[in-house]
Amino acid sequence: MLKEFRTFIMRGNVIDLAVAVIIGGAFSGIVGSLINDVITPLLLKPSMEALHVDKLENLAWKGVLYGKFLSSVINFLVTAFIIFLMVKTMNKAVKKKKDDDEKVPLLTKDQELLTEIKDLLSKKE
Repeated sequence: MLKEFRTFIMRGNVIDLAVAVIIGGAFSGIVGSLINDVITPLLLKPSMEALHVDKLENLAWKGVLYGKFLSSVINFLVTAFIIFLMVKTMNKAVKKKKDDDEKVPLLTKDQELLTEIKDLLSKKE
């Protein structure tokens, strides 16, 4: 059983997933900071000042902490948008590589003539 577990752990997919989870955790911190330290102060500052609140998470109405919910929604939207941009960029790069691999190089006039001469010489032999 231990051998099977070691085989399972050492498979590429499991290691890739572990790396993705670790990077995702770090990325979550970056997005959280972007929301709390950049977007909220820039975009929501007038509203928060009018409500006498210093942090978005502190917005509440009769005990309902809707500020935390708003923060989570903004966090999700920013994360989803960044992932969308990353996937779009990756797809574009993969498509470009695929197109480059499929392209047949066009021959210049000189290359065409040399190819014809080579073919004629090979026929004589």
